[in-house]
Amino acid sequence: MMNELILAIESSCDDSSLALMDIKTYELQYYSKISQEIQHAKYGGVVPELAARLHTKALPDMLEKITPFFSDIKAVAVTNEPGLSVSLASGVAMAKSIALSLNLPLIAINHLIGHIYSLFLDTKEEFPMGVLLVSGGHTMILYIDENSNIDILAKTSDDSFGESFDKVAKMMGFGYPGGVIIENLAKNGDDKSYSFTVPLLHDKRLQYSFSGLKNQVRLVVENLNNPTLKDYENIAASFQKTACMHICDKLEKIFSIYKFKKFGVVGGASANILLRSNIEKICSKYNSNLYLAPLKFCSDNAAMIARAAVIKYKNNNFTDINNIQINPKSKNFCIN
Repeated sequence: MMNELILAIESSCDDSSLALMDIKTYELQYYSKISQEIQHAKYGGVVPELAARLHTKALPDMLEKITPFFSDIKAVAVTNEPGLSVSLASGVAMAKSIALSLNLPLIAINHLIGHIYSLFLDTKEEFPMGVLLVSGGHTMILYIDENSNIDILAKTSDDSFGESFDKVAKMMGFGYPGGVIIENLAKNGDDKSYSFTVPLLHDKRLQYSFSGLKNQVRLVVENLNNPTLKDYENIAASFQKTACMHICDKLEKIFSIYKFKKFGVVGGASANILLRSNIEKICSKYNSNLYLAPLKFCSDNAAMIARAAVIKYKNNNFTDINNIQINPKSKNFCIN
């Protein structure tokens, strides 16, 4: 029996990824991802022009491996928002070329919507539910109703949760990406060594802010005299604890209002074990079923883009190939 597949392309930042997903069963027939972390680490963060050049090399190499599946592909999906403009352009250019050459429809996907579907990679989606999205560029709490409409309940006014980890790691002279670095340092640190203030702790606004916490850490680092590894481990542990407390403080306030029966945690920074553990306790307290994306699919990947595209394919929601837009800072949330 002939398969019916969606080819998905993800290149919103510094990861090049391709996936082939069965439209009926959600089974991944092919998945590949190439990270650029090593190339960007020397610069302490993602360099857009370098990312674009690496996408231009990696994506065609991955595409060559799936040519035997071309006859089974029914649509091409690609991330077009939000992200780095030059990175998005690399993926969109390839998607347009494939769609034109194979005479296939094109599906544009917001990669934040893709993260939501990382919770349901191999199964049917289950809404309504609350979702915490934490990544290098975004921190927000969403409510998705039974009709798949999305409301933003809280978001950050400055740095994201993941971005704050990157910046703290850089302050201490460590590399990129900072999330794993800080988490590993924290394992051997004392989280009571520094009493960082939890941002907006007594503020009734449902809002996040990490710039003040980041500044607290900066002042501590700058005042260290001949710092040792133990100093950095203690700072990392104290910072991580406070950042997670900030997430959970506002999250618990939202839980008390919305009484979520189902709650998901997605995004690259959702791989943080302390954060997962703290949210698990909140969900247990409020009798909410916790949904977690597999660690392999927490960060940006084409599998989640393919899964989000299945919904649009079934609804015949295709994108005009001549009018597809790249929206680096898009805040458009539309699942269907």
